[in-house]
Amino acid sequence: MSTAATATHQGSKDESLSKFPPQIKFIVGNEACERYSYYGMKSILVIFMIQKLLMQETQATWVYHQFSSLCYLFPLLGAFISDRFLGKYKTILYLSLVYCLGHGVLAVWENETGLYVGLFLIALGSGGIKPCVSAHVGDQFKKGQEALLAKVFNLFYFMINFGSFFSTIITPWTLKHYGPSVAFGVPGVLMFLATIIFWMGRKQYIHVPPTKSDGNGFLSVLKSALTMPSVAGKGFWEKTESKHGKDAAEGAQSVWGITKVFAAVSVFWALFDQHGSSWVIQATKMDLLFMGIQFEASQISAWNPIMVMGLIPIFTMGVYPTITKLGFEMTPLRRMTIGMFVAGAAFAMAAMIQHTLDAGTQLNVMWQFFPYLVMTIAEVMVSITGLEFAYTQAPKSMKSSIMSMWLLTVFFGNQLVSFITKIELFPVASANYFWFFAAVMGAFAMIFAFMASGYKTKNYMN
Repeated sequence: MSTAATATHQGSKDESLSKFPPQIKFIVGNEACERYSYYGMKSILVIFMIQKLLMQETQATWVYHQFSSLCYLFPLLGAFISDRFLGKYKTILYLSLVYCLGHGVLAVWENETGLYVGLFLIALGSGGIKPCVSAHVGDQFKKGQEALLAKVFNLFYFMINFGSFFSTIITPWTLKHYGPSVAFGVPGVLMFLATIIFWMGRKQYIHVPPTKSDGNGFLSVLKSALTMPSVAGKGFWEKTESKHGKDAAEGAQSVWGITKVFAAVSVFWALFDQHGSSWVIQATKMDLLFMGIQFEASQISAWNPIMVMGLIPIFTMGVYPTITKLGFEMTPLRRMTIGMFVAGAAFAMAAMIQHTLDAGTQLNVMWQFFPYLVMTIAEVMVSITGLEFAYTQAPKSMKSSIMSMWLLTVFFGNQLVSFITKIELFPVASANYFWFFAAVMGAFAMIFAFMASGYKTKNYMN
């Protein structure tokens, strides 16, 4: 090959590495429609149960958080199916059809039975595809495209918040003016469109076959650590090196270490996910007319995605560097600790709003702007930081395990809300209810700080 031809070939190769793979448009389009469908359906769920199915607030809150829990439990099943049997593409496609069916059930079967069947199918579909989509995106990029991979994940996060904002504004309005069938049906149509868009890229995707298990995953190493006899001079995890190798033993130890620290994060999710339940119930008791516009109670949570998009650059480029320059290093675990205290403060603000309402003073719903702002600050400090931090704390072979543990913190957080609601310790959305969660968050933030102080940070990115 001539020098000129070689240069042309090299230039063409460099150019191909600088552009998104063409199939990415199908995955991103799928994500935008899927997130619209999910957040649109979820935004009206509590209002639908209370106003249309005439459920008690306690029962509606319990159902909402049970559904949210399943959405973060089924990723374990989706990952298992993908890794062992179907691969990522088929898992996403088939479970997306289940997802569509769930929306259809909600749209046509307007009673409690239809609600439970529909929500179960949506949780199975939404949760099942969750661990596969981001990994499927990564499969489409080649070596040398790491910068583009980071950009596509930023695009994903934008799509999530874009879809969440517009669906949270539009779907409650649709429920009011056209009823449940249309309000649940439109997100269903969007989910079906998402599935079609994803299917259209089938011939362009890079399909990675199921990886199977090499017998050295976290659960396998943990089982060995529990069943193998003690070895002189070897610790709980070290004794498994003879069976699984040093890397697997150290990786499992890392996963277990960060899992113990992250256990306290479950309480953060117990608070955060209530912006779709108890905070909506509180909004129904407030003046929903603002500047001549009549809002729906379930539209107010649209503050969250807009605030997230604005606060991320403010904190990453302004707040964190400034505090570090003042002599206090904002490590990931310190950010998360502060964020958990901030989440407790958001619920203290919700409690004070509720005290004012209980005293007979009518407040405009825009007073909820302030607890939403504080809770979104907490989200930026805890959720986004924690997700990135978790990824760095285990070797490549254990990253799926550590991410599964992270998803389980959301599951347990919603289970906590369901339990507290079910035993009726306090009436849902009462001042004492909000104060209770604020106090629990404060206590667990201190536990988290103590656990984090003894954690030795690792870096497995290299």
